[in-house]
Amino acid sequence: MIQAVIQTLMGIIGAFGFALLFNVRRGKLVAVSLGAGVCWVVYLLVYSNCQDKVISLLFATMAAALISEVLARVMKAPVTILLVPILIPLIPGSDLFYTTSNLVRGDAVQSAYYGSLVLKEAGAIAFGIILVPCIGQIIMKIWRLLRNILQGGKR
Repeated sequence: MIQAVIQTLMGIIGAFGFALLFNVRRGKLVAVSLGAGVCWVVYLLVYSNCQDKVISLLFATMAAALISEVLARVMKAPVTILLVPILIPLIPGSDLFYTTSNLVRGDAVQSAYYGSLVLKEAGAIAFGIILVPCIGQIIMKIWRLLRNILQGGKR
């Protein structure tokens, strides 16, 4: 439990640092940092239930995309400016390090294992980023269609 709290705090601090690096304004810094913390908590919760990094990253990235979409509308800011720092704790840095380390040492089998894991994790992150806006658009189209039908076809 203490380890999870420390990891979450480090994710918040890391996101805060990257938000500063990307010139995120003061009012958005706290929201972006807390969003990163929420995403890391989602990652830890999903990972504790399924023990799969790729699925955990997918759900955590979907949470990040949802948070950044909502914050972008509330704070009137571009989604990308908010999403990138929120995703910082989810970057698969350790697996990328192990890929490179094993490659340098000449261990092709371990390097290939970690390399494929990095590609799967990157794919899960990309898919999570794409999935949330697509689901949002589908929901909005269904909402408009139902509203149009209930109003008797008026526009």
